Amino acid sequence: MTPGGYNLRLDTRDVRIRHIYISDEHNFYGHHGQPPGEHPMVEVREAQCVAGKGIVGDRFYDYKPDYKGQVTFFSWEVYNDLCLEFGLVDVPPSVFRRNIIVEGADLNALIGAHFEVGGIEFLGTVEASPCYWMNGVVAAGAEEAMKGRGGLRAKILSTGSLKPDAAPASV
Repeated sequence: MTPGGYNLRLDTRDVRIRHIYISDEHNFYGHHGQPPGEHPMVEVREAQCVAGKGIVGDRFYDYKPDYKGQVTFFSWEVYNDLCLEFGLVDVPPSVFRRNIIVEGADLNALIGAHFEVGGIEFLGTVEASPCYWMNGVVAAGAEEAMKGRGGLRAKILSTGSLKPDAAPASV
């Protein structure tokens, strides 16, 4: 049994990191009943992941001890599905305010699992549930459309540098 009672380890060798984003402050979290913040998600070429703390420079870095959302993942496939469903054009995946956009992963299968992405070890904790703010920043109905596929909150278990993968060679 692993720390926290989790004993599942999943193979994520085929997962590709498409984008990494950080933001220094919250736009929606803690803003209920108030206007959203105006802090952009900034795409980074490299993220410093610190075990037990989060991504250096991100709003959830060292937020509180043993926080379940030190980092968030979002699916590239879900992003593409939502763009098609809502007719979104030129809307970057950063609009969903998740840190790591990955391709080739069933993020819900990683809840309760230890896994590795880009040489960093993580523990999937819960779905990054969508909230009503998505209806305003993505499209009307986005919150409902994202239920069950809002992404993954995770704890960082090993310290290191995380980088997006190079584009695959064309065939």
